[in-house]
Amino acid sequence: MDQDVAKAAGAIGLDALTREARRDLARLNFPAANWVLPVDGPDGRPVLDVLVVGGGMVGQTAGFALMRDGIRHIRIVDRAPRGGEGPWGTYARMLTLRSPKHVNGPDLGVASLTFRAWYEAQHGEAAFEALHKAGRLDWLAYLLWVRETVGIPVENGVAVTAIEPVGGLVRASLAGPAGAETVWARKVVMASGRDGSGAPRLPAYPSLPDRALAHGRVFHSMDDIDFQRFAGGSVAVLGGGASAFDNAGTALEAGATKVMMFLRRPMLPQINKSKWTGFPGFLNGFTALDDELRWRFYTYIFAEQVPPPYESVLRCEQHAGFTIRFDETWTDIEADTAGVTIVTPKGRHRFDAAILGTGFDVDLLQRPECASFRDDVLLWRDRVGTAKAAADPEPARFPYLGPGFELLPRDAAPAGIAHIHMFNWGVTMSHGALAGDVPGIAPGANRLAQALVRALFVEDAEPHWQRLLVHDDEELKPTGYFVAPEDR
Repeated sequence: MDQDVAKAAGAIGLDALTREARRDLARLNFPAANWVLPVDGPDGRPVLDVLVVGGGMVGQTAGFALMRDGIRHIRIVDRAPRGGEGPWGTYARMLTLRSPKHVNGPDLGVASLTFRAWYEAQHGEAAFEALHKAGRLDWLAYLLWVRETVGIPVENGVAVTAIEPVGGLVRASLAGPAGAETVWARKVVMASGRDGSGAPRLPAYPSLPDRALAHGRVFHSMDDIDFQRFAGGSVAVLGGGASAFDNAGTALEAGATKVMMFLRRPMLPQINKSKWTGFPGFLNGFTALDDELRWRFYTYIFAEQVPPPYESVLRCEQHAGFTIRFDETWTDIEADTAGVTIVTPKGRHRFDAAILGTGFDVDLLQRPECASFRDDVLLWRDRVGTAKAAADPEPARFPYLGPGFELLPRDAAPAGIAHIHMFNWGVTMSHGALAGDVPGIAPGANRLAQALVRALFVEDAEPHWQRLLVHDDEELKPTGYFVAPEDR
């Protein structure tokens, strides 16, 4: 079968699967009828039940779960264009996902919406059996197909610039193609990705206090990098995690003749302890543990660190120009228009460019949209005490979340921040990796939706009581035992 014929057959198979998935959704009565009572905001317009900030894998799955449970007056916004949500089509440079090919999540338990069903519809069952892991760009295409098939309403090109709890509501400032906009919502879900609870981690160097001074030569691994610029040249990479190896591999494949990786450790981490957590007991039970146990679990996992996937290491190892310098961290970067000089305790090294594979900080203080309430948020450091926080400063900066991922107020802070629910990497210390890692997506989205259903119902308990009183579905009217209201 030639390529054009195979492509046409794949399109036909995917169209058939789309129809099947929509029939399955209809059989499940999706989307459920809206049951949330309307509320008018200070501007006289209807208030959103939920504003979801972020339309990538996590945000769209949250929207799917809300629609399934009858919360329909929602908006899901993402600042990126369609296909640019999250890392898959942007700064993620791995060839395949880290997770096994059979892992589920965005499907929320609908078999015809799984990645396996999507892949087999286009390539056949034998091709799925032969597949090692899901390709990164395949996963992006799959996510977009789920969105379109389910009808999840993501608005692209819309950024949230400010969030402010006001009384029992949340005011959000949006900026999109139509200009600035203010919306009111009863709940806000922060599904804004890996950097949604902080910012890229950028070490400070004496000669490079600001990347604006880097002359286009120093990058973070999440930056948009034109690797072709460095074909035939040399690139330094700081860090030995997955993103560091993926950027190194991309540089080598773009023609860089020398890529040198620097690690402060004497060896690469060997065991992925976080992989152990991907079973139902942990995913569903972790949040029920007390603070001491939760702190013990994740400070240990973080301290052990995560090794790069072996596929990413092999990708680099096959290039003669790739080397690793262990036990050699950077103390300075001197950048000029011609390149960079990396300074370490062991010497000075000259390269055409440098990439910081240093990950992301979790620190709400760095999120500009959270400026109105960030000092009021309860953090893990407030719960574990000064000594433990000093020993493990990064876990200590995570927000300490309630059972529905809601932010909790510190001391006498306004309780209104509980209307804001974190659903990004910031949930990890409180709930486990339920808002980023694929195995946790479905348990996380289900827990989030259930929490919002519960909260919205409880807040409107009295109006619902009144609706119960006037409910008059006269079941026996077609029978001979019907009694008219006036005769009861």
